[in-house]
Amino acid sequence: MPKPLPKLQRVAAYALVLRDEQILLTRLASRISADEKWHLPGGGVDHGENPRDALVREIREETGLDAEVGDTARVYSAHLPSMWRKGRRWDYQALRIVYDAWVPVDAPEPRVVEVDGSTVDVAWHPVADVLSGALPVTDVVTDALADHRPFQLQRIAIYALVRRDDQVLLTRISSRGARPGSWTLPGGGLDHGEPPREALVREVREECGVDCEVGDLLEVHDVHFDGTAPSGRLEDFHGVHLVFHATVAADVVPRVVETDGTTDAVAWVPVADVESGRVEALDVVRAALAADTPSVD
Repeated sequence: MPKPLPKLQRVAAYALVLRDEQILLTRLASRISADEKWHLPGGGVDHGENPRDALVREIREETGLDAEVGDTARVYSAHLPSMWRKGRRWDYQALRIVYDAWVPVDAPEPRVVEVDGSTVDVAWHPVADVLSGALPVTDVVTDALADHRPFQLQRIAIYALVRRDDQVLLTRISSRGARPGSWTLPGGGLDHGEPPREALVREVREECGVDCEVGDLLEVHDVHFDGTAPSGRLEDFHGVHLVFHATVAADVVPRVVETDGTTDAVAWVPVADVESGRVEALDVVRAALAADTPSVD
């Protein structure tokens, strides 16, 4: 009867990094994978090391990128009764902790930093190539993709419809926000416990440099979509927008007050330019204008 192989258990942390329709993968060295399959960024957790800290370190070594790691993870176990490792055969078990992670949307192209490690290449690949089998990957890549769900984020925001003759007061979204360059209503996210009308006065003052008087609720608008957030995280986003009538003094000249925020311009914009599409405006602007238009019986 053959002698049982010695047992070896390895704990490793890996990252599922998705951006738009691409996935960040590292290619294993031939001494690790004979056919140099593509793998999730990550690696072994040292004794006493926090798995999330280990993953940040491994991502930096294998991709040259600084990543944010989510709070939750999935665990996969692979048992290989006879595996060659460290110069001999083992009864081997790999415990793989897979976190969702993300890198900034303006992050540089990835590059391998470690020398003589287990990674020989790193690149963004179409998810479709992984799912179709066109790209050779390890089992944990396909398992993690099958189990993945985008981070669910619901955001409640308040906005002001401020009109002056045939114009509407709009703000332009900066590069720090979603849909940069588009125009939207003055307003923003509602902080926990903050009264909506007080929040709206604060937002209009920050974005437009003017005080407003908030009137009645005009419209409740919402959007729901999957996409890459400005942080780089893939999100299942639901935005709920409370739109109020508001007024400002007739002689005020709006100007952006906040610095390094999501607004880089403010202006009185002809309603006709919004309705014609000449000015690129978010759906909430058109929905508010439509709700403010008296119905004709």
